[in-house]
Amino acid sequence: MDYEPDDVDVKISELLVATSDSADPELPAAVPEVLKLLRTCLGMDVAFVSQISNDRRTFMAVDQVPDFPLLEAGMSDPVEESWCQRVVEGRLPERMEDAAPYVASGQAPDPGFPIGTHLSTPVRLSGGTVYGTLCCFSRGIRTGADIDRLRYTASLLAARLAPGPVAP
Repeated sequence: MDYEPDDVDVKISELLVATSDSADPELPAAVPEVLKLLRTCLGMDVAFVSQISNDRRTFMAVDQVPDFPLLEAGMSDPVEESWCQRVVEGRLPERMEDAAPYVASGQAPDPGFPIGTHLSTPVRLSGGTVYGTLCCFSRGIRTGADIDRLRYTASLLAARLAPGPVAP
């Protein structure tokens, strides 16, 4: 899949918006394809959508490089131990070009494997409710990783999950 940057946004939009006219409380079937497109375009090793509910973070959909089979849809952990919750609360930035200093300083929990670049953004439903996060990360450092593309995708996903205006 070789797409120009604008083509990626169009493809993501087609997958998340053009496939349905109504909101769906479940993740759209196109999400795995969107995650693969994002992961490939951004040069990341892992991309996922998580849901935050009942003090748990649950991986709802995951795409990852074959040599790094780390996460599976359905896996869950305490939300307070997750980077996702820290991003939602603003304790970690949405874009970390090099996450190692955050782990070394204790700002981010040690995941037990190397994380170079980490991108994460909340999926905010209408009214501001947080569904979860859209994240991707690489083992190495990816200079210039595009958080705006992740935000754009998260807003389309949020609109698909709940109708109405999406919170900024």
